[in-house]
Order: sequence, then C-alpha cells, then structure tokens
Amino acid sequence: MAEWGFNFVRIPLSYWCWSKEEDWYRMDENILQEIDKAVEYGKQYGLHVNLNFHRVPGYCINAPRVPTNLFEDEAPLQACIHHWSTFASRYKGVPNKTVSFNLINEAPAVEVEKYDKVARALIDCIREKDPNRLIIVDGKDVGRVPLMTLTDVPNIIQSGRGYDPMLISHFRAGWPGMKQLMEFPEEKLQWPLMADGVKYDKEYLRERSILPWKEWVVKGGKVHIGEMGCFNKTPHKVALAWLEDLFELFKEQSWGWSLWNLHGSFGVLDSEREDVKYENYKCHKLDRQLLELLKRS
Repeated sequence: MAEWGFNFVRIPLSYWCWSKEEDWYRMDENILQEIDKAVEYGKQYGLHVNLNFHRVPGYCINAPRVPTNLFEDEAPLQACIHHWSTFASRYKGVPNKTVSFNLINEAPAVEVEKYDKVARALIDCIREKDPNRLIIVDGKDVGRVPLMTLTDVPNIIQSGRGYDPMLISHFRAGWPGMKQLMEFPEEKLQWPLMADGVKYDKEYLRERSILPWKEWVVKGGKVHIGEMGCFNKTPHKVALAWLEDLFELFKEQSWGWSLWNLHGSFGVLDSEREDVKYENYKCHKLDRQLLELLKRS
C-alpha cells in the first residue's frame, strides 16, 4: 500500500478474536499484541491505521446474529465500553496521525436517541483514558446519513459509505438478501443505468452519497468514506465507470475514502474477476486498471 502511494488502512476487528461470547471481559493478550504489530507496521510504512470494531458485544452487521442487543441492553454496552477502554489505555500517547478508533461498523437503522447513547458512551470511555484520541463514528442507517446529535463532540469524523446503487456495487452478491441483485440481467447492466424506472447516474450518486452529509458539513463536521468498492461479479468496465464517477464526487468534497478491500473480491489483488487480464505481482494477481484508477483518485 505504501509503495503505491496510499496512506490509510482501516482494519476491521472482531472481539471474537480476543474474547468469547461466553465471557466478554476476557481479553487475550496474545491477540492484542497482533493488533499492536499492525499499528507498528502502519507507523513503519507511513500508513494511518484506523482500528474498527466490526463485531462488538451485542451487534454485527453480518450473521450470525447474537441474542443481546447493543442498542437495547445494558450488558453488551458495558462490555463494549470495557473493550474500548482497554484499547484506549493501550494506545494512549500514540499520535493521531498513527492511529484512530472507529467505534462500531455500520450501526443499524435504530432511533437516533439509541445510537447517540451508545456512541457517546463509547466516546466518553475512550476520552476518559485518552482525551485527544481521534474517533471515527459510522453514520447511522448503515453509514448512509450523519448522526447529527454529535455536532457538540470535538475531534470526531463521521464515516460514510460508497455502495450506492447496490445493483452496481453488489451485483450477484447473495448476503444483502436483495432479489434484484440476483435476478437483474447481466447483459443490461451498465453505467449510467436505467432500471425499474430509476435513472442511476452521477447525479444519483450525488443525491445519495453526498447531499445527506451537507448539514453535517455546514455545521463544521468532517466526513470520511470508510468503505466503498465493487463486488467481482459486476462487469469490470461497468465497475470502473461507476467508481470513476464516485471518486470524482468524493474529490469535489475533499473526502478521503477506504476501499473494501485491498485483497479479495472487492480489491485490486486476487479479486477473481472473470473479465480481467491480471498482472502477476509479488505472487498475487493484480488488477492494474483498478489500481491505476485508485492512484489517480
């Protein structure tokens, strides 16, 4: 990543790695030391490391679901506070240019008051240990709109997403559970696109991915697109055309972004697309066209 000129890496973390569902307060020091190494690698190569709690006690956007609810129950919230307090103490004094914290990946469409309560509890526990830590808060409704109640909280950035329309970004992906993604004819998929009476183009992207954040920005808030990208079943030329429009809009706003993922079905390495002529690169298959688009964006 550093060799290609990138400077930000978001690392999704699951508490199941260092803890257990049966004992939220147990934390495996050996696993935490592996995360320390990731932060050190970032420092060594000039990459800002954003530590994201992708799975927390009581919530994850991915299956399997758990019996408790972070946004309803006190027990998982207290456990999550314990985990973030541990991380805050562990990285106290490490400069913000080196590491930041991303509270929860893609909070669901819960009431504003419930998300605000959880976000503030986690921010407060981090700031109690490390008052100056830079904190990233995913927007509400799975990262699509800002949590406007946080305008009074200093030194935070809200994180958006770059996945609209999902017919392009998640074409033939089964996990969202959307019939349209599985049944829309591939031969009709293009960018821009007219589908089911909706015109999907650059102005649609502006309306869906930029305008919802206007009020937050006007009030002095900062935005970072914590996840974006295109699944490997979308035709390559369609994916590149869509991404180029999206990147142009983010550049207009001076917003940084993070691709999901570097290596894998959304990434530049070993993405297993069937319509790409890959380049051999350090024992991996490199999508050079996608990489060059990222580098100039």
